[in-house]
Amino acid sequence: MRFENVLTDINGFGRFQIMIIAINFLGRFTLPCHFMLNNFVAAVPAHHCDTSSLDDDVVFMNLSQKQKLIVSIPVQQDGSLSSCQMFTEPQYHLLFNSSNIADVPTTLCNNGWVYDNATFSSTITSEWDLVCHRRGKNKATATIFFVGVMFGAMCFGSLSDRFGRRIMLLVSNVSGLLFAIASAFSTTYEMFAVLRFFTGFCITGIVIVSTVLVEWVDIEHRKMVGVIDSLSWTFGNAIFPAIAYFVTDWRRLIVYVSSPLILSIIIWWMPESARWLITNGKLEQAQTYLKKCAEMNRTEDFIQTLKTETIVVTEKRDRTYSYFDLIRTPKMRKLALRTGLLLFIATTFYGISFNITGFGLNIYLTQFTYALIELPAKVSVYYLLDKIGRRSTEMGSLLLAGLCLGVNIVIPKMSVARTVVAVVGKGFSSASFGTVVLYSSELYPTVVQNGMGYNSFMARFGVAMAPLILLLDGVWKELPQVVLCFTAVLGGMVARTLSETRNRCLPETIED
Repeated sequence: MRFENVLTDINGFGRFQIMIIAINFLGRFTLPCHFMLNNFVAAVPAHHCDTSSLDDDVVFMNLSQKQKLIVSIPVQQDGSLSSCQMFTEPQYHLLFNSSNIADVPTTLCNNGWVYDNATFSSTITSEWDLVCHRRGKNKATATIFFVGVMFGAMCFGSLSDRFGRRIMLLVSNVSGLLFAIASAFSTTYEMFAVLRFFTGFCITGIVIVSTVLVEWVDIEHRKMVGVIDSLSWTFGNAIFPAIAYFVTDWRRLIVYVSSPLILSIIIWWMPESARWLITNGKLEQAQTYLKKCAEMNRTEDFIQTLKTETIVVTEKRDRTYSYFDLIRTPKMRKLALRTGLLLFIATTFYGISFNITGFGLNIYLTQFTYALIELPAKVSVYYLLDKIGRRSTEMGSLLLAGLCLGVNIVIPKMSVARTVVAVVGKGFSSASFGTVVLYSSELYPTVVQNGMGYNSFMARFGVAMAPLILLLDGVWKELPQVVLCFTAVLGGMVARTLSETRNRCLPETIED
């Protein structure tokens, strides 16, 4: 008897499975908040050089604040004040509408900057002056976080294979909460960067280990759970800008978005994966959890006669699997190469999510709109996964996301059309991301949870590159869009080479 048949007999989508989804939702709610946190805690407020050093000049000191800015800060072509330069000496002739400043010497902001606090009361940008020549440090905070996520994915994937899904999920919740709260009390940029790395490292276990949901669900409802699980991200993304709108201090914002992990730990009761227990020879524990599932789902009659020894498992039960198993056989090597590259293309999803300025909407409305578009995108995926299959859905959504990115290259900035195309593109990229998470979990054998760890590593590696890709606008304004467009098209081509998993049993062993 296969495990899929056992799930069907004890109701593979009953009260037991719904309880798991509800408890896991609390922990997953905080994930999109942390993944998009850099958009707000590292936001760049309007700023200009601090001109207080010119107050020694008696004439300058007696000017109004507006006049001081006119005579001390150059004006850019768009009419805004320069963010990174100031005149070496006050240019009083500018008070009389003189605009001849071509030969006026300027200098960098040696005395720091003054920031507009109208939108954000404080950010790490204003606290540690991460602007102008330090702009790279600002973008690096997101990259550092996702590098932590990247290594955490490999670590938790391996540990959950060795010690089980249940204990590693608890470890991820507790450690992620502690490091997140600690980062809110950082006193230096370096301290903040290190703590954000470990926050990303720890909370990624919630992503990896939550595949326990799929392992407890039968084939018929596997797709529904995958979509519901994905919608928890949508819910978190939609609520996050509202929280950020009212909590404009970066330290308090981190504490607020991390607090749901406290609830998930307090009410924590998550069953171990029966699949994992059986494949590792822990038959008595598997029988206990299957009995609990049957009792909650009111199918006790069947479970009384079930012997876990009769469930087919062809791999050696007491062996430990490693990342070497991903390349041990030719088909596993090909699968690892293709899914790894496809997950790397998650750069497109996060690259769009990080680029929330320049579309004519304020930062909060843009973030909310990006979250809102995920709802119809993921609901559509729910129907398309069975109608046209996983492979076609993934391939089509990536190619359409790439098309939107390409179209936006030629649309003028700050136009309504650009905003609409960007939002639609975000919808397609959300559909592709929601699909690939379920798709990749179905492609790998249950015993090789390292496969999900490897895939998540590759995805987060791509994500870590996204903030750096956005820095390419210094070379050419549209270069980030071109790179993201190319990766989306490449992802569509890779998706076409994968096998379809629609209506198929999950592989439980490498031989499967």
